[in-house]
Amino acid sequence: MIDMAREQRLAEVFVEIADSLIDDFDVLDLLQRLSARCVELLGVSAAGILLADVDGELQVIAASDEHTRLLELFARQHDQGPCMECFRSGAARTNIDLRNPRAAADWPRFTPRAREIGYVTTHAIPLRLRDRVVGALNLFQRTDRRLAEDEIALAQALADVATITILQQRTLEQSHVVNTQLNSALSSRILVEQVKGVLAERWNTSVDEAFDAFRSYARSHHLRLTELARHVVDGSFDTAVIPAPEAGPAA
Repeated sequence: MIDMAREQRLAEVFVEIADSLIDDFDVLDLLQRLSARCVELLGVSAAGILLADVDGELQVIAASDEHTRLLELFARQHDQGPCMECFRSGAARTNIDLRNPRAAADWPRFTPRAREIGYVTTHAIPLRLRDRVVGALNLFQRTDRRLAEDEIALAQALADVATITILQQRTLEQSHVVNTQLNSALSSRILVEQVKGVLAERWNTSVDEAFDAFRSYARSHHLRLTELARHVVDGSFDTAVIPAPEAGPAA
C-alpha cells in the first residue's frame, strides 16, 4: 500500500512535473527525472522509457541507469521482451517473474540478458493517450516483491504523465506535430549519448556519473541538455569547465 509519506512525495513529484510544463521545457531532462522518480516512488531497482519514432520503431529515450539503457537497447534490437509486447498491444504486463521458464521460452534472448544484470522481476506499462500508444515505461526489480494494484495504478499514472509531457498539450490529433516532437526528443538523446561517452572517457568514470555531472552543470547554468550537448559535439563548448565527478573510495 502507498503510505502517507509516499503520498506526500507523490504530490511533490506531480507538482514538480507540472512546474516543468512550460512553453519551452526540456522534454529529455523531464523524462530522465521521471524515470528516477519511478524508482523512488515504486521501490523498483530501475526504470526506462521507450518512444516510438516516425516509423513506429521503439527507441530508448530515458533510463535510470546505464545497465537498464543497454538492456532496453538489447530488447529493441532483438525485438523481444515485455516492453515490445506492451507497445504492440497497449496493455500493461506486470509482475513478470524472469526466473520462470515461461519467460525464457517467450523471450529467449531478452530474459537471460536481464537475469545477467540481476533483474528477477519486470513490468511494462504503456505510454498511451486514449487509443494511441507512443511508447512504454519499463520497470525492473532485483527482488521478487510484487507490485500491488495501487502501485501498478501509480505506474500507469506516471506513464500517462510522460505521454502528456511528450505531446505537450498541443494539437494531439495532428500526427505531424506528434512525429516532430518524438523525432526531436530522439535526436536529442543521440547527442546526449555522444557527450556521455566523451566525458566518461575523459574523466575515466562511468557513463552514469558522467551524465549526472553533465546534467548538474546544465541545470545550474539554466541550459537545456540538448543545447549544451550540441555545443559540446560541435566543439564550441569547452567541457573542461564542467566539474568532474568526485572520485569514489578505493575498492
